[in-house]
Amino acid sequence: MQDPTGLFTTQLDPGEVAAAALTRPVLVEALDGFVDAGSGRRLAREHLINALDSQLVVSFDVDQLFDYRARRPEMTFSTDHWAGYAAPELAIHLVRDLNQVPFLLLHGPEPDVQWERFIGAIHRLIADFNVRLVIGLTAIPMAVPHTRPLTVIAHGTPPELVAAYPKWLPTVKVPASVGGLLEYRLGEVGTPACGFAVAVPYYLANLDYPDAAHTLLNSLATASELSLPTDALTVAADVVRGDVERQIGGNDEVTTLVHRLEQQYDDLTSSRGGGLLPDGGRLPTADELGAEFEKYLFDRPDNDTPS
Repeated sequence: MQDPTGLFTTQLDPGEVAAAALTRPVLVEALDGFVDAGSGRRLAREHLINALDSQLVVSFDVDQLFDYRARRPEMTFSTDHWAGYAAPELAIHLVRDLNQVPFLLLHGPEPDVQWERFIGAIHRLIADFNVRLVIGLTAIPMAVPHTRPLTVIAHGTPPELVAAYPKWLPTVKVPASVGGLLEYRLGEVGTPACGFAVAVPYYLANLDYPDAAHTLLNSLATASELSLPTDALTVAADVVRGDVERQIGGNDEVTTLVHRLEQQYDDLTSSRGGGLLPDGGRLPTADELGAEFEKYLFDRPDNDTPS
C-alpha cells in the first residue's frame, strides 16, 4: 500500500496540532455514503458546521479518491461561458461545541477507491490529534412508523460503548461502507469506535427529515459528552411532522399502512421482544422498501375491479 500520508495535507502547524491533541478530541465520521435516509446524516453535519465555530484542519486529495464519472460534480453555465464549479471537498474540520470543547468532523464524499489507504490516513490522523473516540453517523430506511420514537441502531468496539442501547438487529448482511470498515479496522487495533444508525420510516426516506438529524445528534452528544445545539432541528422536525400528518391524513391507504407499522413496532418493543429483522437476514435498500410500499398500495382490496 502506498504511503497514506500522501492523501492529505494538514492545515495547522505542528504546535497547533499538538495543542489540539492535548484535548483528546472525538472524531465524528459523517461521510456521504451509499445511504442517508431522510438526509439525517447530511442535516446533522450541516447543522454542526453552520451552528458552531469551526476551522479547516485537514484536506484530502480528492483527485486520488473520487470517481468523477460516477458522481459528476455540478458546473454552472451562464449564457455563453462556464461560471462556476462545485469541486468536491473531503476534509476534517475542528469544531467547538457550545462549551468550546473541540472535536473533529470528517465530512465529504465517501472515497470511491483506495479504502484501506484512506483508513490508514485516518489512523495516522487519530494518532497525530490524539483522538480518544471515533463516532460514525448514518440514517437507514426501515419499516417503522413516523408516529413512534425513532429507533437508533448502535454498534461499537468495545461493546460497552453502546451497552445502554437496545439490540434491534441480529446478524445481518449489509453493503460495505468506508465508515463501517473504519470502525471495524479500529476495533482490530483496539481504538474505541462506535456508530449510530437512525431508522427512518421508509416512506419518508427521500424527504429531508430533521427528526433523524436531531436523533443522531442526541446520540452523538451522549456518547461524546459534547454539548450540541438542537433547538433549530426540533422546530424543523415539528414542522415536517405536521406536514406529513396532513398528507397522510388525507390518504386512507397510507393511514392503514402506518397503523400496521405501529402494531408491528409496538409488538417489537413490548415484553415479547424481537428484532427488526430475522437472524441471518439482509437490510433492505430504500428502493426495495419503496417497491414494497408501492406493491401494498397496488394490491390493496379496493384496487380490485368489481365483479
